[in-house]
Amino acid sequence: MEYTVQKLGKLAGISARTLRYYDEIDLLKPARINSSGYRIYGQTEVDLLQQILFYRELGLSLETIKEIIASPAFDSAKALTEHREQLLDRRKQLDLLIKNVEKTIAVKEGRTTMSNKEKFEGFKKKMIDENEEKYGKEIREKYGDETVDQSNQKVMNMTESEHEEANKLEEELQQTLADAFKTGEPGGVLGQKAAELHKKWLMNYWKSYSKEAHAGLAQMYVDDERFTAYYDKEQPGTAAFLRDAILIYTGMKK
Repeated sequence: MEYTVQKLGKLAGISARTLRYYDEIDLLKPARINSSGYRIYGQTEVDLLQQILFYRELGLSLETIKEIIASPAFDSAKALTEHREQLLDRRKQLDLLIKNVEKTIAVKEGRTTMSNKEKFEGFKKKMIDENEEKYGKEIREKYGDETVDQSNQKVMNMTESEHEEANKLEEELQQTLADAFKTGEPGGVLGQKAAELHKKWLMNYWKSYSKEAHAGLAQMYVDDERFTAYYDKEQPGTAAFLRDAILIYTGMKK
């Protein structure tokens, strides 16, 4: 069966404008253009649109999706299996949050009690799942499953006060890093203070500290554009500055 832009958009629940944009950026091209100048989509394009929308639902950018489906190694069947696993993980997260809300309601109604740790379990699990989705593959390849699993467990065991302290420490780190960046001296007093704060912040999540692992993580901030974008969002070059400060702090600067 073939579809025009309007019909496919209605079928998929997206606008015709979106489909035209996908065509313009070479993400989803029509099978052909008919004699009247209308874009015509076939079953292959319908299946590909489903994949694209799955990836969009998982939060991937259009640029990333384009790279994935354009790769010679792209396997649609394997991609669907991965989508299924990610959706199942998301369902687990939603189930935990629903359970958390239901228990909170019971507490408000005086039918049960709830520890502060229980109140935040769902949100901590969500944070872990989001980090796994964004960075899990790279982090696990670099540090191994055991190290990452231990870090995730440490997060799940955090008390409310420990979680708040970690957030405050991250805020202090960001401010100190911004001030240090203005000096242009990663080896200066502020630059080294930022590196020290970064170590303290990491220890909320790492089981143990090593200079090598700290330096390796700092290098990944520069090598991986997602980490770079996070640190450079206010001031381009911040990720590289932090990397240099940490390399000096750990004595790993060559």
